[in-house]
Order: sequence, then C-alpha cells, then structure tokens
Amino acid sequence: MNKLRIAVIGAGPRANDYMATIKKLDDKYDFCALADKNLERANASAQKYGVHPIYTDVEKMLKEEKPDVFFALTPTDSLSVMAIMSAENKVNVIREIPIGITRQVAEAVEKACIDNGVKHEIAENVWVWPHERLKRKIVEAGLLGKILHVRLWYTSGAYHGFNAVRMLLGSEAKRVLGYVGKVEVPTYTNYGGELDNTRFWESAIIEFENDVTCLFGKPLPGPRSSLWEVEGTEGYLSGSELVLFKDNLHFPFRDIYEEIDGKRVLDHVRIDTDPPIIWSNPFKKYGISDTDEVAKATILCSMHSAITENKDLIYGAKNALKDLELCVAVFESGINGNKWIELPIQYETEVEKRIHKEFIRKYGYDPIKDADKLKNTIFTRASVIWKVAGWL
Repeated sequence: MNKLRIAVIGAGPRANDYMATIKKLDDKYDFCALADKNLERANASAQKYGVHPIYTDVEKMLKEEKPDVFFALTPTDSLSVMAIMSAENKVNVIREIPIGITRQVAEAVEKACIDNGVKHEIAENVWVWPHERLKRKIVEAGLLGKILHVRLWYTSGAYHGFNAVRMLLGSEAKRVLGYVGKVEVPTYTNYGGELDNTRFWESAIIEFENDVTCLFGKPLPGPRSSLWEVEGTEGYLSGSELVLFKDNLHFPFRDIYEEIDGKRVLDHVRIDTDPPIIWSNPFKKYGISDTDEVAKATILCSMHSAITENKDLIYGAKNALKDLELCVAVFESGINGNKWIELPIQYETEVEKRIHKEFIRKYGYDPIKDADKLKNTIFTRASVIWKVAGWL
C-alpha cells in the first residue's frame, strides 16, 4: 500500500487529536512535518508524536517538504488562505469546516483546487460517527416506513446538525423559512475566548425534495443539548434508540467491544431487530475506537483512497457547500422578513455581505481577492461568522 507524506498546520487541542490518529494510520501516512506560529506549542506536539522538521512558515514547509497531503487545523478565518496556498503549491488539502466563511469564499477555494489539480476535503465528522452510520443503515432498511419529519436542536450553530440530517435523509433541501434573533445575556466567555454579552437564536422550517420537513431550533444555552430525531410512519430514531410503533418495541443501540492487545476496542454497533442491523468498525486493527476518532480516521482514509486509488472523496466540496448553504438560508430568511428562500441560492445574500465586510474590517484584506496578502496574518479563534451570525 502506498504511504503518503502528510504535513499539518496547527498544534492546538483538536490538531493534536488528529495527529494521534495520523500516527495510528502508520501504513497509510508518514507524518513528515508540522507548522505552527507558536514554536513552543509546535515543539511540544512534535516531541509527542515524533515529527520532524518543525516550521513557523507554512508556505516554506509546503515548498521544502512537498507533502502529498496538507492538513489545515487553524482558526476558521484562516482556512481559505491555507487551502489556496496548498493548492497553489500542488498539494492535496484537508481542512476543518466550514468550506468557507461564505459560499463565495468556498467557491474561490474549490476553483483554486480544481485549477491546480489537487483534491480538497473538508473534515466534517458528525455524519461518520458510528451511531450515525448505523442510523443511515436503519433508514435505508426502511424500518421507519415513510419518513415524515426530522426535529433538529443544535446549540452552537447548525452546520454539523444540517450535515447529519442531510446525510440521513439522502435528499437535498428545496426551500427554507427562518427566524433569527439576537439578545443581550449576562457576560460570558465565548468560543473564541473573548468576553461577550450577546447570543443569537435561530429557528427554521426546511423542506426537502423527498417531502420530509425538518423543524430546526438553535436555542440559547439550556437543558436541551444537540439532538436530531427522525420520525416516520412506522417508528422513529431518537438519540441512540430505534422505536417501532407496532407493539411499542424499543431497540437501543449497542456498542460491542473486543479486546485487542490488551485494549478495549469497538468492534461494531448494532440494534437487535430481526434480522439485526450492524455497522462494523473498519479501523479496529489500528486500535481506533472512540466515536470522533473513527470519524477522523474515515476522513484521513478517504483522502488516502482518493489519491492512491482515484476514488471519490467521502464528503467533498459539493456536500460541504450544501451544508453551508442551509446555514446561510436560515439566517437570510430570518433577517429579511421571514420569507421562504428557494434553494439553491443564486445570489450573494445579505448575511454573506455582512460577513465579507466584517472580515475586511478585522483583517484589512478581502478573503477572496487578497488571499496572498493574508498568508502571514494572525487569525483569531473567534471567527467573523461568530461575530455576524453566531456560527462556529
């Protein structure tokens, strides 16, 4: 099997989680270099994972190391710059979500990748969690009957939630009706580590092409955490359980483990219907078992297969743009008199204009036209999409 050389930019907590997974996939990847502007943090990660050399200049790393894959795990506002830089250096790129702070930025990045002949994957993890893969098999088996509704609550902005719902339904949204509000709250420390005293809430009705309606709510922090429920004529999925209306049968998801080299590793997840429905863990030989690490391995192996076997990326720009578009549509409807938004959106929305304006105010350059000038910018963890719309 061809091993690929992979270089990483970013040495924060989430980047370190990915580094741990990369090291386990040692028959697929050679972790060849690491970059971070914080040299102390980079050194700590490099020592932990046995990586050499270390760079503070990411473009220098790309030119000197010439990796097969570049993984950008830096703040949201920086990701388009990192991806375009990778493309221009003819290096395949994986980067964190979202695909862009707006659809226009996302399309510019994808064009750069296509023009330079490189593959571009977006590290969306939720839909490839083991329980989500099992849910998809349940839906495909028809146990729910005709699906009617999806109820989605997501407390931190719904990109992940929209992704999970789209993938479960296997259908695209056709129109959106949104409600949005911004309220003052007691001062708190936001996602970016900054003090804040405002929060956004959102609600929406999303109609899909297969006649399923999604009822979405992004509430203020409270007792309800993120959750999506799929309701059909014969039963429903809620949390990690299938319930069938006939005889009120409940089938909890069961995680089945196996001991490998003295460690407890996930073998498969299942429901004990007749016959049972099972999703098997393809990464157990690597000792990969945790829900999100299974997702990380899926993303990394997707890129490996795309390069070495010319397979399609498991997620890719097309799906990533669809998920981003739903976020845009909900907010756009909410700030424009709660009018139905038809999909796909064919124009630059007001919320995207606001995001572009805030980006230029904060960093001094346009995210599309001036990507080259932004290469050495210090990007903050709190993105402009958080400031404008409350999205992570």
